[in-house]
Amino acid sequence: MKALLSIDYTVDFVADNGRLTTGAAGQAIETALVAQTQRFIDQEDFVVFAIDRHDAADAYHPENRLFPPHNLAGSTGRNLYGTLASLYDTHQAQENVYWIDKRHYSAFSGTDLDIRLRERGITDIYLTGVCTDICVLHTAVDAYNLGYRLFVFRDAVASFDPIGHDWALRHFEQTLGATIL
Repeated sequence: MKALLSIDYTVDFVADNGRLTTGAAGQAIETALVAQTQRFIDQEDFVVFAIDRHDAADAYHPENRLFPPHNLAGSTGRNLYGTLASLYDTHQAQENVYWIDKRHYSAFSGTDLDIRLRERGITDIYLTGVCTDICVLHTAVDAYNLGYRLFVFRDAVASFDPIGHDWALRHFEQTLGATIL
């Protein structure tokens, strides 16, 4: 069984005016990311939208020292970007579509993702989204440590750091045994 994780493809991470944007790199993957998401939904595979959620009043969150405020609860920056938003709106009520608010880089950290995957017998995880070398990477490391097989759609992940992006793709393949598609 397989699942697709759509990680942080939001206005703040992708739009030109996003608070922590990947800009053109993130925008360039939209067609591929949406197509893969649609394919998984149509096949009735499990599709998880793992979306960063921060609280403006949380003075203790470690990311506050590293990055500008982003993906704040209740902000438009936290909305899904582009056509992924309408795809989610159309399918959000389906049993195979699931939304996770995440507080940390990894979609597994502090969430029920592992339980949701295991109760469905999922063994293979396909990754899309941003940032390749931050949230996608940390999710992949946790998935690897939990025993999942990993697949990464090269044309559906992006970063604001091209060197970090390339490094992460090599790391997925050479260190985590992921298949790069």
